[in-house]
Amino acid sequence: MEAPDFWGDKESAHRLVKEKAHLEKSVDNWNKLEKDFEDLDILITLSETEEGASLYTEIDALLNTLAIGITHLEIELMLSGDNDINNAIVSIHPGAGGTESQDWAEMLFRMYTRWAERQGYKVEVLDYQPADEAGIKSVTFAVNGDYAYGYLKAEAGVHRLVRISPFDANKRRHTSFSSVFVYPEIEEDIEVTINDDDLRIDTYRASSAGGQHVNKTDSAVRITHIPTGIVTQCQNERSQLKNKQVAMKVLRAKLYELQQREHQEKLDKITGEKKGISWGSQIRSYIFQPYQMVKDHRTNIDMGNVQAVMDGDIDRFIEAYLIAKKGKR
Repeated sequence: MEAPDFWGDKESAHRLVKEKAHLEKSVDNWNKLEKDFEDLDILITLSETEEGASLYTEIDALLNTLAIGITHLEIELMLSGDNDINNAIVSIHPGAGGTESQDWAEMLFRMYTRWAERQGYKVEVLDYQPADEAGIKSVTFAVNGDYAYGYLKAEAGVHRLVRISPFDANKRRHTSFSSVFVYPEIEEDIEVTINDDDLRIDTYRASSAGGQHVNKTDSAVRITHIPTGIVTQCQNERSQLKNKQVAMKVLRAKLYELQQREHQEKLDKITGEKKGISWGSQIRSYIFQPYQMVKDHRTNIDMGNVQAVMDGDIDRFIEAYLIAKKGKR
């Protein structure tokens, strides 16, 4: 970075600055754990004196801090995939069931937004399609921060809700499904071949909130990748050019994920390995009635505080999944 021509290639320079910041953060976290451990050792030694009992509360608090720090470090060490450190792009789509599933999709969107806030991540809505009565038809959003993809990839799959429907006058219990798709945001230097001839680009008038300019011009963009049938769209920006750039970014992420998945499936056929969780399978149930419980079907981890989960307290599920996945390798 001290080289005179360092900023000659701005893209390369920004990547190195980002890598340096990440490495510094890792070292700082390690140094803090080391200092806490040294402090704990001193406190334990002092507690062995006659007046040491007064230090027990402080020792207990420091032990908890160390345990949390070590757990986070262990999880980060598990996130060693090529794209785990990247930002994440998340799409949520309701299943069959009309208003019920559309409302459930919006509840999941809120849950992930709250989780991201807990992590100190930034959420950027890329495309939001409101439903006619309640909920959403679909939403795509970016979660920006270190390891956002590494954590959120644990959430890809079908999420099931069981509750007494607020839309049913007879107060019957309904089951709803929504699918969550998670993709890594891909750096520009990663090769993803997209031929212009394979794209169909449509513009249309945005239907979401965004001011008079958005609603009166064809600023929204929908891109269809003809060979795969993948469709991405964006209508949240005022500029058609900006909407196209965002839609292309999401398309690159989806195509890259598709390439990686196809490559893994080929390897599985060669080695005879079978994945325990198939793409799009039900991964978790959220039961509101007749009792309250959220259960992850991959790890059998469950929580009785449904409201806390819906407020973004999902770290236990994510960490259990990552640990279980690491153990299968």
